[in-house]
Amino acid sequence: MNTYEIIKELAKEKKISIRQLEFDFGYSNGYLASWKRQNPNPVELSRLADYFNVSVDYLLGREEKTSLAEKYGVFAFDGEPVTDEEVEFLKSVLAAKRAADKK
Repeated sequence: MNTYEIIKELAKEKKISIRQLEFDFGYSNGYLASWKRQNPNPVELSRLADYFNVSVDYLLGREEKTSLAEKYGVFAFDGEPVTDEEVEFLKSVLAAKRAADKK
């Protein structure tokens, strides 16, 4: 799969169209489709990776998709798998704690 196809699949998972994604990011119509024929802009590639919570290498087709839980080494809590949403929540709690500790 090329980068455009990977982004298309990720957008589908989020229930968003490519056109809506382009609009939300301020891209012209067909900008992402142009990535089928040319190298993606590294800055925009990084923005999309952050948006989809995947690595740039994943968008480039160089690695498998990993969840945030796998990325941060949190796999389960109390016998239940930890979701990406829970990892994001835990990250925000830790950020708040660290900010409070600095005061």
